[in-house]
Amino acid sequence: MCAALAMLAGVMLGWGALAQAESDPRAPYLELQRRDQILFEAGWRLATGNALFCDRSAPSIGALLSDALTYPEPAAARAALGLRGDIVVQAVAKGSPAAHRHLPVGAALTVLDDRDIAAAFPPTEPRWQRLAAVNTALERALARDNVVELAWDEPDGAFAFARIRAVPACAVRFEVSGIGTRAVADGNRVVFGDRFPGFDWPEDEFAAAVAHELAHNLLGHREWLDRAGRSRTNVRFTEDEADRLAPWLLANAGYDPAAAVRLMQRWGPDHDGGLLRKRTHAGWKDRAEAIADELPLVTSALAAGSGKADWRSGFRRSTGS
Repeated sequence: MCAALAMLAGVMLGWGALAQAESDPRAPYLELQRRDQILFEAGWRLATGNALFCDRSAPSIGALLSDALTYPEPAAARAALGLRGDIVVQAVAKGSPAAHRHLPVGAALTVLDDRDIAAAFPPTEPRWQRLAAVNTALERALARDNVVELAWDEPDGAFAFARIRAVPACAVRFEVSGIGTRAVADGNRVVFGDRFPGFDWPEDEFAAAVAHELAHNLLGHREWLDRAGRSRTNVRFTEDEADRLAPWLLANAGYDPAAAVRLMQRWGPDHDGGLLRKRTHAGWKDRAEAIADELPLVTSALAAGSGKADWRSGFRRSTGS
């Protein structure tokens, strides 16, 4: 997972649904920030908690950046969020290195490893490229030294500086985007729609939805389907695997693995569609049963692994993949 993730899709594509939700002009900015925090928090916990077992990992400090210029109305965004600059901290995961070094949400970055942010990263066209360049610089610093030096202006105007040492995380990005109520995994990213209802669910149940999508990426499902074809049978194989791996991922992140069952029980009776039901997906009751059958295996693996469930050796792959 990248230490900081591009925000353009979440801001530009998802703006309409958020902007129409409230009459308070600050509301869409604050609501997007809230949803980014919820997804980033769950994603960071899952990615770091399972880093031992991922094929690809990357150092992460647990901070998500955004660029005010990628909002439709940058001046309004700065005013609504109290921003003192453009390259700012959009979310910080609790317990992360960034949190321990007191990097706050809303801080405006001024220096990245002796590089003045304003001078080294001027505005670009298209606008999203500037944030991409900052992210790349941050990733390279962490890959080189596992440490990055940051300076920032606090929301109240105070100056702060910290050396932040990264921790390993699965190399997956997490984004809020304008895809409505859907959630998807594309091999490198986990993307949740700006209107996905889980942003108001209990924390562990939303994390279960994130774990399901993350499982698709960790198990290489998109690549496998590209090779094997997207027949109904093949897609069901991948959905079964993602369902059953989710409680392993939850357990390693410190969540209740049974939350994956509760997710199915919450969504299924009313929806049985979208994320959890298509013609390529089994019914929610069958899926909940399959996840419940996985829980004893997770419990045994946790006991054998001194608190870590090694799904690389203990998880049973479906015959199709």
